[in-house]
This record gives sequence, structure tokens and C-alpha cells, in this order.
Amino acid sequence: MAFEKEKKEYEVIKEGQEDVLKINAESWTFTPSIEDNNLVMAYVIDKLIEVPSANRIVFVQRRNYVYDYNQVQLLLEIANIYKILTRQKRALSITSLGFREDLLGYFSSKYMLLQDLIFNLLRNDPIGAYVELKRLIRGEKITQKKLSVDFLEYENRFMELLKSVYDMLEKTKLVNLVKDEIAGYKLGDRGLYKLVFRPAITPDFIFTRLMVQPPLNGEELDIYSVDNTDITIFSIPEDIKPLYHMNPPEFKISEDKYELLDLARTVMAEHKPKEEEFLDPERMRTTFFNIGRDLIQELAEHRNINLNIEELNDLTNILVRYTVGFGLVELLLKDPKIQDISINGPVGQSPIFIVHEDFSECATNIIPSLDDAESWASKFRILSGRPLDEANPVLDTELIIPGSRARVAIIQKPLNPYGLGFSLRRHRDNPWTFPLFIKNRMMNPLAAGLLSFLIDGARSILFCGTRSSGKTSLLGASLVEIMRKYRIISIEDTLELPTEALRQLGYNIQAMKVRSALTKGGVEVPADEGIRTSLRMGDSSLIVGEIRSLEAFALYEAMRIGALANVVAGTIHGDSPYGVFDRVVNDLKVPKTSFKATDIIVISNPVRSADGLHKWRRILSITEVRKGWEEDPLKENGFVDLMKYDPEKDELIPTDDLINGDSDILKSIAGNVKEWAGNWDSLWANILLRTKIKQYIVDYVDKSKRNQILEAPFVIASNDAFHRISDKVNEEKGRLDYDTIFGEWELWFKKEVKLLS
Repeated sequence: MAFEKEKKEYEVIKEGQEDVLKINAESWTFTPSIEDNNLVMAYVIDKLIEVPSANRIVFVQRRNYVYDYNQVQLLLEIANIYKILTRQKRALSITSLGFREDLLGYFSSKYMLLQDLIFNLLRNDPIGAYVELKRLIRGEKITQKKLSVDFLEYENRFMELLKSVYDMLEKTKLVNLVKDEIAGYKLGDRGLYKLVFRPAITPDFIFTRLMVQPPLNGEELDIYSVDNTDITIFSIPEDIKPLYHMNPPEFKISEDKYELLDLARTVMAEHKPKEEEFLDPERMRTTFFNIGRDLIQELAEHRNINLNIEELNDLTNILVRYTVGFGLVELLLKDPKIQDISINGPVGQSPIFIVHEDFSECATNIIPSLDDAESWASKFRILSGRPLDEANPVLDTELIIPGSRARVAIIQKPLNPYGLGFSLRRHRDNPWTFPLFIKNRMMNPLAAGLLSFLIDGARSILFCGTRSSGKTSLLGASLVEIMRKYRIISIEDTLELPTEALRQLGYNIQAMKVRSALTKGGVEVPADEGIRTSLRMGDSSLIVGEIRSLEAFALYEAMRIGALANVVAGTIHGDSPYGVFDRVVNDLKVPKTSFKATDIIVISNPVRSADGLHKWRRILSITEVRKGWEEDPLKENGFVDLMKYDPEKDELIPTDDLINGDSDILKSIAGNVKEWAGNWDSLWANILLRTKIKQYIVDYVDKSKRNQILEAPFVIASNDAFHRISDKVNEEKGRLDYDTIFGEWELWFKKEVKLLS
């Protein structure tokens, strides 16, 4: 077995702050595995002596075998010891110690054994060298007791030499990692190296590294599949974060299929999509899919490889993913349990992190490359039509791929000193609904009933909280509560609200995309102008994705003068009603009198367990803003909680003000409705009826496990039925008979559920 010299045997590539030692192993007749092959280990030790700055090693041989920084550091320690000892070759020679001629024969075999151990075994089996040294020292201690004084002086010198080399190896990280498993080790056994060295193995058309092998000491917490991608969640003893371990279809294909993909990618690389093609990404993907499928089919026929339709489509999807797509990020976004994806700079030196629906913050087995990051940034820049450069180091946009969509935030230098960084917020495939939030305990049925009543009452509502508090999801769920008879206009700088899904569900909805507050110039319309335009588009519910800049003036102007007859809602960052007031008035410079146009503030935030390991999203308060204060709503009782979170019960509790009907906002709604004017009991009964309906839906799902009933299509139909039945009963009886309304709604529910069976 020998290493053939190539024109370019290896090269050192700079990736960010890392020096990557890339070794050409194409001509090798064996797999380039440090853990399995002693010759490969010796070869790597030699190369690390030449390139001591290497942070990562990549063997290129059909697939890329990538050893990360921590593994390379273990080998660098051995390389440094070998380098030091080889420079002391004369000192390790028997002649350097001035042996008497009559003792040379006795000691020469010992020194030859030591030299072989250092100059050969140390490079290809350092653990073996350590074990052999330990055995030699143990044997020499026994020998010392039997030697005469003439021999003892030289024996002690030899023993000191053994110990000095042994001590160097004993301090290495490699030896310390396997010390507990080293008993009974036999030379040539590579089992211990497999515990330490575990390369990421990827097809060479994929820049992203993926640790395919599961962690040796991981405990399986969950296993599931998403579109032929196997997902396993592991608990790792040495890490407080679970590991999200992905094994995608591209890592499970045969050599024949891999070769087809490699050839197809080479051909496809010659046709780079033009910038204008990115303006219609769905059409572009369809075009590339059709071209790629024909190409793979042609290559397969040429090589006498039989592919059925499913195999052909699977290979084409992989090809598209790594040409015009976003690689493994697309597979992450297809997992409905993933909420957030973080890719930190410097890219390539740490894995992708996610927030998982069941296991919260997790590390993944995916490590993107700098090439990936630069390619993604370029695509996002083209897709969004927004700049991303040193003058504009922040880009907010959205990503829509088959099966999922996400909000994307990108930062680069100088804001990010380490280059590019990405944050992706995955949006739910279907709109959130109040019953879904009841099911996961973000709100309780009474909160859902109250918010439903306020939305029908055409109030202005701000959904507030910190990042990842669920405020945008709550706003999206509130759209489901708006009757489909009313028009909705949404205004966002990055499309996050489920407007397209609602349009397909029959809503009269117009989405408007405006300029990001972080973008300087550009062709997009500013947010404040977008709001003023919406006022000229007729009577509509106005939904503002996020209030964060000049649009606040226009929004409050519209609210204050009563330009909007239907519900107005939006999101804003703030962790308390006063925090929202401070943000709107002091940061965004909206006049205090204008702020009074806010009717309801809903605060949501994550709550944590006592150990800090777990967190859950909860609505913490539903607060009305009264109008009688002048300077400070906090000091002048301008904020009145209608519901407040109780941490002991882990749910929202109605306050005395709500129960007793001491709510200016609810009274204002009642004042415009004949059945409720001056009749708090009737108004409260309506809220309780809505509460009862939401509770009924969730209770049914708890028993039947038919989760589709919690989804938007059924919930919207339920809301429509509630309004139709309420109108019918009111006409027939001349009043809102809530028992009759619920009874007829229940009959409708049972009939609809039966039809779904």
C-alpha cells in the first residue's frame, strides 16, 4: 500500500479564519480514514509537521472526509512530539551516552526498540506507542532489581529516557481521552481511534459538512422522519443542549446515483441562473427541475442505470437543492417542529443551531461552509432586491420554498466582525388559530373568547413581547378571527403573516410590502406611505406586521381620526404595557394623545422553568388603555389589566375589573350594539359563549386526536357558523339566546366532523 504522488498532493485553503489542509486522495486505493488506517494517520502526522497552522483536514476522494478543529488538534500534539523527538535523534542513540564497549551488545537492542517505537509507531499508532512505553518501563523496573552495579548506571539513563518520552505522551489529549478504555490494548487495534476520530462525510458537490455518524454516548430522546430525512434527537452528557441529528436522502444514495448527481451537477453548473430569473423563484425552480430531470434520465440511460419515477424525482430534487436552492437549510425548514435556525459567524467553525418545538434550543450535526454562506447571501440579495454590503450590513427578507416559508435576517461586516450571519424564523405551514394556542397553553379559552370579542368589536390591538415571544403568530391567529366578509389590508416589510394561505381560504385580503426600516433608499415604498395608501383603498381591517419606525405616525394618525372602521392590529417590541408606551412615545416620537388610540395591549413572552432549561410561550396580560390620563398612564391608572398570568396556575386569570364589567373598552363596544347597551350580563355571556366554543373544539381534539380540527380551515368555518347562527337566532327570537346559539352550533360541529371522517 503506497501513497501516489500527485501534481497537487495537498493544498492549504483559507476559509474565514481557518487554514484547511485539503488532501487529494483520488488515486488512493483505500478509504482515507485516520481512525481505520495506520498509514493514513502517519501520512497526516507528516503533513501536519509541514503545515502546523492547519485547523481542519479534508480528504477528497469521491466524497469529502472532513476532520474538524478539535480532532486536528489531537493530531497536532502528536506531530509536535514527533518533531521534537526526531530533532533529538542523536540524543536517543546509544552512542551518545558513552557506553562501555562490553555493554553495547546488551543495550543496543533496547535502544533499537525505542527508536522504532518513536520514529515509526508514534506516527501511525500513538496510543500503541504509549502502551508499549508503559510496558517497557514496567519491564525495566523488574530488570533493574537483577542488575549489577556496572549495568545499573546505564539502565537508569535508559529508564530516564523512556520516562521522558512516556510523560510527553501521557499529557496529550488523545491519550487522556482513551485512558479509561486502554486496558488490554493490542497493537494494530484501531478501535480506540474510532471513539475519537469521526469525520463528517459529504458528497463532494455539497460544501456543507454533516456528521452522519450518531454520537457514541448519546441517548435517543426522539426519532421521526420528514420527507425521507431521518431525524434523531440525542441527549449528550457533555452538552446541556440536545443534538438534532439529521440524516438526509442525499447521504443515503448508492454510488451509481451519486455518480449521476455529480455528473449532472457539473453540467448544470454551466448554466448559472440570471438575476432576473430569481425574481420568480418558483418558476426558476420548476425550470431547473425539468432540465435536471431530463439530464439525469439521459445520463442514467447512457450508463444503463434503471431509475423509476420516484427515484428520478428524488435525485432531481437533490440536484435543484444544491444548484439554485439552499442546500440542507431547505430540509431544516421542511421540519414543522423547527421554529428558528441560527447560522453564526465565522461560518464554518460552529454548527447550525435551531429552536425545536419539543426540545427548545438544540445544536445540529450540520456545519455550513463559507462558500455556502456567500452563495446564500447572494441569492437572498437578488431575491429581495435589497442591498447587502458594508454600507448596508443588514438584510431582512423572506424565503419561500416548496413546503415552507421563513423570515430571514442577515448581517455582515462591519456589524458582524466575523463576516456573514443568518437567522431564519420558520413560519407555520398553516395559520395559527386560537384553539391551537389553547392546546399548547399559550392562552386559555377565556382569553381566546375575550380576544375574539374584541376583534369583532373593531378595536385597535397591539401584540407585544420580546423576540420569539409569539407576537407575530398571535397576530396571524387574530386574522382567522376576522369575519371573511370584511376586507383586510396587511402591511409588512418582510412577509410573515399568512396572507397567501388566508387568500386561498376565501379571505378578501390585500398584502402590501414596504421598505424595511433598516434599508436606506431603494425602490420600495416607505412604510408610512404604505399605511396612508391603505386608507385610500376603502373600508378595511388594517394589519401592520411590525411597528418600528416612521409608520407609527401614520398608523396612529389613522387610528386617532377614526379613518378605520374595522379592527386595527400590529406587533411591536415591548415587555409590558408601559414598555410599549415608552417605545411608541419616547422612541418613535408619537404624541401621547395619539397613543390613546390604542385600545388593547396583549403581552406575550417566554416563561422559564426554575432550572432554566425549559421555556414556554405564554400570554402574560391583556390590558386595556383608558383615555382619561394626561401625562403618565402608569401613574394615572391608564392601564387596566383584564387578564393577568398566574405562574402558579400557569394560565391567564380574569381580573376583578373584567369580571365586574369595569372596562371602558368593552362598554364602548356594547354602546354600539342594541343587545348589549347597558346590559353587561349579555355582553359577558357572549364572551363566555365564544369561550365555550373554543373549549369545546379543544376538548374534542383531546379525545379524538383529530388535530386537523384545530387548523385554520375548520376554525374559520366554525367562526362563520357561529356568526350565521347568532344572526339567525337573533332574527327568530328577537334576542341573542346563547343557549340556542350554542346548541345549533354544536349540531353544526357534529355534522361537520362527521363529514370529515
